[in-house]
Amino acid sequence: ALHPDGRLVLCEHGNRVVSAMPLDGERVNLADRYDGKRLNSPNDIVFHSSGAAFFTDPPYGLDGQDASENKEQEHNGIYRLDPDGTVTLLETGQTRPNGLGLSPDETVLYVANSDAAPNRYWKKYAVNDDLTLGEGEMFFDASDMVDLQGAPDGLAVDVDGNVFATGPGGVLVFSPDGRHLGTIAPAELPANTAFGGDGSTLYMTARSGLYRIATNTRGDVYAGGE
Repeated sequence: ALHPDGRLVLCEHGNRVVSAMPLDGERVNLADRYDGKRLNSPNDIVFHSSGAAFFTDPPYGLDGQDASENKEQEHNGIYRLDPDGTVTLLETGQTRPNGLGLSPDETVLYVANSDAAPNRYWKKYAVNDDLTLGEGEMFFDASDMVDLQGAPDGLAVDVDGNVFATGPGGVLVFSPDGRHLGTIAPAELPANTAFGGDGSTLYMTARSGLYRIATNTRGDVYAGGE
């Protein structure tokens, strides 16, 4: 993701850190622990206009995942990283929190859960004024899409609040109220997506290719996790 100051911020899956690549090219660690314990394997991050960020920390980068002897956290959490470096645990209720994004007005955080049914879904959380989260509500449950390859993963949000979410069958497009409007199906199953270029081009990453499609909307500057 891009920090509001222009730095590239990375979730380093294998190194178990959130890091930043400033304009001078010197990489720095922003977060690698919560409550004195190593993070699992930070996966996705999105910035709030305040400069704080929300990120997910599933166990995918650990050998054995939840059963790994290197797993120090008791949960697979959703966190907030404040500009001063403070890491706050916000949510532990998802089994495999993954892609995430903010609504254009920054009052809703969408989070994918990339697990097998019945835990294959997207939830939405109210973002409170103090940047804590309200109780999660089901945004879209994909547990019955068992005939399609893919699980909820990276997502992007447009200026109208529509959610473009990689998942079963491709990139699922949802209205702000969680209606499935359609699916974009590139040649390969995508794992992440973001708006770029002129702002209306949707890019999709897959195992061996990068795909793009022109849309009739525009991405929101802070809404999509990378």
